[in-house]
Amino acid sequence: MKRLVKNNVNWVGYIDWELETFHGDDYSIINGSSQNAYLIEEEKNVLIDTVWAPNRFEFIDNLKKEIDLKDLDFIVINHGEVDHSGALVDIMKEIPDTPIYCTKNAVKSIEGQYGKKGWDFRTVKTGDSVDIGNGKKLIFVEMLMLHWPDSMATYLTEDNILFSNDAFGQHYAVEELFNDKADKCLLDREAMKYYANILNPFSNFVTKKIKEIVDLNLPIDIIATSHGVIWRDNPMQIIEKYAEWADAYQEDQITIVYDTMWDGTAKLAHKISQAISKESPDTVVKVFSCAKTDKNEIMTEVFKSKAIAVGSPTTGNDILSSVAGWLHFLKSLKFKEKKAAAFGCYGWSGESVKILQEKLKDAGFEVVDENIRSLWNPDEDDFAKSEDLAKALLK
Repeated sequence: MKRLVKNNVNWVGYIDWELETFHGDDYSIINGSSQNAYLIEEEKNVLIDTVWAPNRFEFIDNLKKEIDLKDLDFIVINHGEVDHSGALVDIMKEIPDTPIYCTKNAVKSIEGQYGKKGWDFRTVKTGDSVDIGNGKKLIFVEMLMLHWPDSMATYLTEDNILFSNDAFGQHYAVEELFNDKADKCLLDREAMKYYANILNPFSNFVTKKIKEIVDLNLPIDIIATSHGVIWRDNPMQIIEKYAEWADAYQEDQITIVYDTMWDGTAKLAHKISQAISKESPDTVVKVFSCAKTDKNEIMTEVFKSKAIAVGSPTTGNDILSSVAGWLHFLKSLKFKEKKAAAFGCYGWSGESVKILQEKLKDAGFEVVDENIRSLWNPDEDDFAKSEDLAKALLK
């Protein structure tokens, strides 16, 4: 069923309470999610985006209860990724001549995924607009790399609604739709997790795009995202948060991440945690086993941190595969202006600390010289080194 957003704009999306992962299994979903689509009914009727393919039939059936598909004047696809365009093929089977407004790159992604079907694409760029009647028009704003090259946002004049697509969203199911109806603690957490794990690599683009949106001087009363809540209560708050997060964000926090074979490296992790707290009682310290804790949750904590310490024992002249995989993901997120230290146990050759330091540098961290290499099991001499390591990270 459609649900009122404002005036003649309704939400017609899908709330997915059972969804557990996204982007394959690369993003964990704990509190559900939504695929938000919108129906504008003015002199011209416009569908803004669709839903993920597994939900397409329910979406189309519900949409038909609200409007005859033949009465749609055109469709706007802000982003060609399948969670937004997944119902497009089945809709276009019924109304094949309906124009589709999108970016030039979106044509490539849509045809690349679904094949060339001869659809009537109307490509747009920033500043282009289309009149929908009753004194209103849609203005298009390219959102390059937020988070695909084909992304854009669409602004509805008079109602002052920014259909922002993936920007400013969260994977968070809110039956009541709006941010003022959501659990604020969960909303804040999920918004940060979404930024840290999906958008942080594109922070330079975020900064530029926010400036561009502000310079357009468009009044924004509502930010209608593609996932999670619709921002109607002080919608600029999430734009302000993005501006803050994009600027090498950090809090007074240090996160320790490790995996262990026979508990020696785990003991070092906890001793380092104690040393940091002793040296700086106000600093938040969090400790995670990367083999047991969801990687997206850990990365959200890394995003908040000014420094991290990463530990692995040496195995096969290398580090544990769990830590290696975690570090690969860490590098892809392109964190900036954060310190790092390495630690680990070994029995024979002891390469893990050096490998960790190299990988942390490669991931863009400022790696301190202080480290802990513990032969077999850590003893008091090894534990004592945790104080120097803590001081170096706090310096």
